[in-house]
Amino acid sequence: MCVNKNMVEGKVEMKMTCDSLCNRHFWEERGITLPSYDVEAVYKKTKQAPGWVHFGIGNIFRIFIGGIVDGMLEQGILDSGLTCMEAFDFDIVDKIYHPFDNLALSVILKDDGTKEKKILGCFAEAVKAKPSETVSWSRMKEIFAAESLQIVSFTITEKGYALRDSQGEFLKYVKADMENGPDQATGVMGIVTAMLNERYQRGGYPLALVSMDNCSHNGDLLRASVIEMAETWQKKGFVDEGLVDYVKDSNRVAFPWTMIDKITPRPSDEIAKELEVSGIEDMQPVVTGKRTYIAPFINAEKPQYLVIEDSFPNGRPALEKGYGVYMADRETVNKAERMKVTACLNPVHSALGPIGVVLGIDGFADLLDDPVMMKMGKQIAYGESIPVIENPKIIRPIDFTDELFQNRFINKYLGDTNIRLCQEESQGVGVRFGVTINAYVSRYGTASSLVAIPLGLAGWLRYLMAIDDNGNNYELAPDPLADTLHEMLSGIAWGEPSSLTDQLRPILSNKNIFFTDLYEAGLGERIEEFFREMIAGPGSCKNTVYKYINTI
Repeated sequence: MCVNKNMVEGKVEMKMTCDSLCNRHFWEERGITLPSYDVEAVYKKTKQAPGWVHFGIGNIFRIFIGGIVDGMLEQGILDSGLTCMEAFDFDIVDKIYHPFDNLALSVILKDDGTKEKKILGCFAEAVKAKPSETVSWSRMKEIFAAESLQIVSFTITEKGYALRDSQGEFLKYVKADMENGPDQATGVMGIVTAMLNERYQRGGYPLALVSMDNCSHNGDLLRASVIEMAETWQKKGFVDEGLVDYVKDSNRVAFPWTMIDKITPRPSDEIAKELEVSGIEDMQPVVTGKRTYIAPFINAEKPQYLVIEDSFPNGRPALEKGYGVYMADRETVNKAERMKVTACLNPVHSALGPIGVVLGIDGFADLLDDPVMMKMGKQIAYGESIPVIENPKIIRPIDFTDELFQNRFINKYLGDTNIRLCQEESQGVGVRFGVTINAYVSRYGTASSLVAIPLGLAGWLRYLMAIDDNGNNYELAPDPLADTLHEMLSGIAWGEPSSLTDQLRPILSNKNIFFTDLYEAGLGERIEEFFREMIAGPGSCKNTVYKYINTI
């Protein structure tokens, strides 16, 4: 039954709920496309026979994976949707999913300034992965025991797979999960392993666990953590040895590799205002207690790429018919992932984003208005990274990079910010730079010929001082190592280059962070030199970048 529109000071208002969808004129008048499929039927079918579960139900999941599934529902390729599970930030479920009947508003921002707006109705169920909530925990067990379940996917960032800290010690919550057993697990890897144990005990049906995070060989990273959790619990008597055999058997539990790419900024305040002015209620973004920036809508660019290793032991939907999806073998996925994560996109973001924060420039596209910053980005991609990667062929690296610099990076309507690009950077610098650095060492014996990459790493360390190029303080983006690294730099004084002695050595030599000892790679002293020049005083970070990039 349709809800009535509200009249507030003569203006028609409507909240995005399932009941409101039958007021088609309201939405279409505002340029918003509605699902052509029966949302309630999709919800019902998904709950009865779940086929696809996802952990990490934030922005990129909703607009990318949700957008793919929504498109397949529109085409009639699928008749069920997604089961959304959140194990880290439960405010997302309470503030963004449940109040809007799990609907989401996709806002695609094109580089010509136009927008594509559509309500997505594919998020059938939102469940808190929390053992202390017995109803939710029991429901999770039912879902994982279902023979119909084919896919469990993840967008939990690099840190979500980690069992150890940068010193190689078990993280506190991981150690607790190992000691307390499956029914008290709180970390994602412990929770997933607990649910796999439930599936093993109740039929042992096959399943694909699909990491969709920007991690090199992400499937292996997920597999290693799950196996270690299972083996530890088996040794402690919490689970049968058969569980270990189950998760190790790729014919029963597969961990395909993937490459994912879609620039998805934080929700735009301007878009929220635009939507609310048009009469759509409660569109304002929220910042959760765990500093997740999220809203009932998601804004992102149009281009997207998802390359997936075709390894699904319990079958799969026709994913290759989804927008931007490529099914491939492992070798091709690896090459595509290296192309994007270690060469063309992520290294450019990770090198320039922190420098942009130090320079006081909010937007990434605005930073690239500076021809020197553009030149630095192109040198990282075209000049220093692409030469040591292999062509995945399904996507040509030069074409991919051309699209980035000619369309995607410079899309000001996207509103991507430099501070967003600094989030979790300590968890990504290893794959984004270390892989390329190691390739140079392997090929030439040293990476000392590199300029833009070490300049970017120096810029990241300079950012971690939390002092801009004019000497003003700012807040660092969320990162599990931000406080630790900031403290390690505390003896360095801005405006006093001589205060830099050996404070960077423990960081630059840390193989857990960079996948290599940067001194052994021939870059440690160079990064120290760049950093020393960047702390000389007002304007010194910008001047250092100009000095070295203009010599290339």
